[in-house]
Amino acid sequence: LQRPELACDLIPGRDQDLLAAEAAAEPHPCVPVAATDPLYILYTSGTTGKPKGIVRDNGGHAVALHNSMGMLYGVGPGEVMFTASDVGWVVGHSYIVYAPLLIGATTVLYEGKPVGTPDAGAFWRVCAEHRVKVFFTAPTAIRAIKREDAEGRLFAAYDLSRLEALFLAGERCDPPTAEWAAALLGKPVIDHWWQTETGWPITGNFRGMGLFPARFGSGGKPSPGYEVAALDEAGQPLPAGQTGTLAIRLPMPPGCLPTLWHADDRCREAYLEAFPGWYNTSDAGVVDADGYVSVMSRTDDIINVAGHRLSTGAMEEVLAAHPDVAECAVVGVKDSLKGQLPLGLVVVKAGITKTEAELARELVAMVRERIGPVAAFK
Repeated sequence: LQRPELACDLIPGRDQDLLAAEAAAEPHPCVPVAATDPLYILYTSGTTGKPKGIVRDNGGHAVALHNSMGMLYGVGPGEVMFTASDVGWVVGHSYIVYAPLLIGATTVLYEGKPVGTPDAGAFWRVCAEHRVKVFFTAPTAIRAIKREDAEGRLFAAYDLSRLEALFLAGERCDPPTAEWAAALLGKPVIDHWWQTETGWPITGNFRGMGLFPARFGSGGKPSPGYEVAALDEAGQPLPAGQTGTLAIRLPMPPGCLPTLWHADDRCREAYLEAFPGWYNTSDAGVVDADGYVSVMSRTDDIINVAGHRLSTGAMEEVLAAHPDVAECAVVGVKDSLKGQLPLGLVVVKAGITKTEAELARELVAMVRERIGPVAAFK
């Protein structure tokens, strides 16, 4: 698809101009396909190894996404959904393209950043101009907006009376970010959890069925069709409130991957062999006594400090609670004495004048208070 601002060189015999090809094409009627025929192949980022080609089937995918629009998002025919994501990721596939169109809703395609195009009010402008009912983006985008416009001055310039809810996914949302967004919008802010492999939310909150009380830091409760548990290393469900590997009891609901492209054995190895009878999400987290699921980190983000297994996600939650911190990350670094030590990295909000040493002292003290001295945080 050529852009007039900068056309690319096409190689004859290999490349085609999309618009030219469409103009020369003959119309073709719709072709019936089986429900189990592949719809698309979407490769994961490969954070846990070689990228995996997730196969999506036609029938289960359409059923699951159509159902999710009303059940989870509360969006129906003729209403407007704005999903600020990349069409090349699963969020874009599912909730920019397929789900809104399957239900008969309007979907907004936006090219740009949450800040700098031209400012931190860009998303609010799109919501106002297109009368968006439900807005869906990543926590990183909201943190970027918060960093540039913590007082919400740009937000106040737009009429968002049609907006009913903000949905967040793609990464764990720290509670301070969700709390800030909820206070700014005065509308439900719903964090929910899913994966490329599942194609639609594993957990969430359900606007079409009546919202549960919000618990910021949690991804909500399992969607109908998913039975989620935190498992120990032997594959046994842990008591409520204990951290383990989050897994989904088989069989999986419609919409989830049937296999990996040309890699059935790898599919079994990656997802099914570790815990027989369960799908291994490779996410570490907690299921509490009320059924809320909290995803803390990837299982390889659990670090071992002097024999203590600690979640980097839990430490990131502490850092994000500091009023001067806009974004943060905690990683494990090798240590000859303790095996690993947590190292925190933070980005401060605009206008903060506190010295690096002073801020570091405050953050270390917060982690020691809330996680414990065993964290040996720096």
